[in-house]
Amino acid sequence: MKKYKIERRTLSEQVAERLEKEIRDGHYKAGDTMPSERELMEQFGVGRPAIREALFYLQKLGFIAIHSGTRPRVIKPTFDAVIPRLSGALRGLLEEPDGQTALQEARVLFEVAVARTAAESATKADLRRLDEALAANRSAMGDEAAFKLSDVAFHAALAQATGNPIVVALHETLAMLLDDRRALVLQRPGEDEAAYRAHCTIVQAVAAGSPDQAEAAMREHLQHHYGTYRDLKPQVVEGKS
Repeated sequence: MKKYKIERRTLSEQVAERLEKEIRDGHYKAGDTMPSERELMEQFGVGRPAIREALFYLQKLGFIAIHSGTRPRVIKPTFDAVIPRLSGALRGLLEEPDGQTALQEARVLFEVAVARTAAESATKADLRRLDEALAANRSAMGDEAAFKLSDVAFHAALAQATGNPIVVALHETLAMLLDDRRALVLQRPGEDEAAYRAHCTIVQAVAAGSPDQAEAAMREHLQHHYGTYRDLKPQVVEGKS
């Protein structure tokens, strides 16, 4: 006889699941106030602790906003609410053997595709943003902290040029995961200038509408960056990420 593992869910999880479904189905719309805790207690037949836990969970997911003294209000979910949770989960994977190698492979797959798509679809406004990002790169050279921020901003502008908001959100998550790596690489003299030159080459390819050149330039840029990282942190080569 087959045996099945039955998952026991808490009351708060069941309440949260039901309320989330009602929000997704449009029963509660962005801007609406939720019923009071007492009304929800009566509706679900559970105590106040279960209701509060369910509401806090929905707040973490970005479905509602909770302010002291007022009823919870339904809000439109944003990437800002999701990204920290996604980034936190991915950080755990980086602690696994070969975690940094896997991150590099994922970054190449993602950013090479971003560069290629940007070359195919960048608008004049996108190109202006990329030029501004290059100018910020240039002015920040010699200042590790400032250049790191300008580096992130450049890759963000490139993600924007794809015209896809999910790509932009994924870039933000990737940037969080790469923060320590960027800081380490920039400790080597001349790396900021190397990154700036690579960015210039990428933008030239995007402006020319050449997906192949943009892809090749991005791939070379990422290979150089990771090579420097491995030189400065050789244990990564041994799979001790």
